[in-house]
Amino acid sequence: MDQGAGAGAGPQRARGRLGAPSSGMRAPGTPWARFSAWLECVCVVTFDLELGQALELVYPSDFQLTDKEKSSICYLSFPDSHSGCLGDTQFSFRIRQCGGQRCPGHAGEKRGDRGAPASLQREPAHYFGYVYFRQVKDSSVKRGYFQKSLVLLSRLPFVRLFQALLGLVAPEFFDKLAPCLEAVCNEIDQWPAPAPGRTLSLPVMGVVLQVHIPSRADTPESGPLEPSGHETLLPASVVLPSVHELDLFRCFRPVLAHVQLLWELMLLGEPLLVLAPSPAVSSEMVLALTSCLQPLKFCCDYRPYFTIHDSEFKEFTTRTQAPPNVVLGVTNPFFIKTLQHWPHILRVGEPKMSGDLPKQVKLKKPSRLKTLDTKPGLYTAYTAHLHRDKALLRRLLKGLQKKRTSDVQTAVLRRHLLELTQSFIIPLEHYMASLMPLQKGIVPWKTPPQIRPFRQDDFLQSLERSGPQLTCVLKGDWLGLYRRFFKSPHFDGWYRQRHREMTQKLEALHLEAICEAVRGVLGEGAWRGSCCQSWGGLWRQTAHRPRRTSRSG
Repeated sequence: MDQGAGAGAGPQRARGRLGAPSSGMRAPGTPWARFSAWLECVCVVTFDLELGQALELVYPSDFQLTDKEKSSICYLSFPDSHSGCLGDTQFSFRIRQCGGQRCPGHAGEKRGDRGAPASLQREPAHYFGYVYFRQVKDSSVKRGYFQKSLVLLSRLPFVRLFQALLGLVAPEFFDKLAPCLEAVCNEIDQWPAPAPGRTLSLPVMGVVLQVHIPSRADTPESGPLEPSGHETLLPASVVLPSVHELDLFRCFRPVLAHVQLLWELMLLGEPLLVLAPSPAVSSEMVLALTSCLQPLKFCCDYRPYFTIHDSEFKEFTTRTQAPPNVVLGVTNPFFIKTLQHWPHILRVGEPKMSGDLPKQVKLKKPSRLKTLDTKPGLYTAYTAHLHRDKALLRRLLKGLQKKRTSDVQTAVLRRHLLELTQSFIIPLEHYMASLMPLQKGIVPWKTPPQIRPFRQDDFLQSLERSGPQLTCVLKGDWLGLYRRFFKSPHFDGWYRQRHREMTQKLEALHLEAICEAVRGVLGEGAWRGSCCQSWGGLWRQTAHRPRRTSRSG
């Protein structure tokens, strides 16, 4: 836990061995292909008295990590010295992959990403680290404490699933070490691929984890599909209600009065520092905040747990330019002083799970943020564009009085945020659809017509007749919120994705028109066979040319 000891030597890789380089998802039929559909690798990080944090083991042994990635994993796998975590702790982190984005894997992976919601697709340029850390007294160790972390490295944002998996595997691993880990990895290598829309039974250590992999076709009301019948039934089963959703109500208990303001900050991609008492609280708060926009993809950077030893520390803390669009979760109060120039800082205390609503953090001006022992609060000069939904808070308070379960309270909160996001996005979707050329304008022997440019003024004028007021009761400055949204990374990400989908639809309609024209000329009999492929190749050569996207203010 003490990141200061041995810091001069830096994190080292102790006793582990790496074989031939191997990164990314492996092709079907190759060793560890099924394993890599879920995980990149499993790491064991220990505290060495001479070396500091040390990477003890990487499994499979041929998975290649750069020195910078190893260093980040070592530091982020241990709570820093300010957390004082004793016993077992689970948390997560997210690191940038060295060398830029990874190219998509084989066809199965590409199909999986196409079917998955945008917010749950694989990360092409980042790794998620899911950590189970144990620190207990041990007189046989020179420092007097056993300190070790088991880390699952993945590109999938399935925090709920991997936390459950660690809860089963880590306690057993700390008792039996490497042989247990190898057996678990071999079991994972037998799991079916995480295909969107499927309900899977995943056997591990005598238990079956039953999970539903979300797909774009899912609706909030749709239940999980029935598992396919070929999975082996094992004695015990654990049904996970979600692979990715956290207990939102528990995470947001101290900030329920400001959930809507925080939603606006996330929507606009504003820089936000979250200072928490432990990596567990930090990582859950950051992940809860970034999930507020679903089904809209969170297009900014975010780090559920971040330390001063991170390789991007200087990049995020520089004062020579504006703060980056990132949500940063930290536990070291040093960040309060270092990032005083950030526009929004949220400090939360230890979670209290009593029946009553905990004391809500107060909105405070950033100028009051001067000492390292600042009280919990949301330090920001931002003024919300939308009026606060007091009915939501009353409903949640009533739920506490009636002792409703956290799952029920979370469902209320999640639905509110989903409807708020949908009310904001639906007018954008309707306007974007109006930019699509009419199908009658698609002629077989001409290049497909282009999508008309997105004109922000035209969109804002359209809000009078088809704005969010049609689906949302909240009053406020919706126009001002849209204007700021146009400047955010989330608008850019949403626009690019929708333009790409519309372009693909146009090209498919154009190819269909060509095929119909050729069928009319050649007749049905001559059309069958290889003609379609020939004309498809001709269409790709002549009509499938890249075109510039167009957005204008």
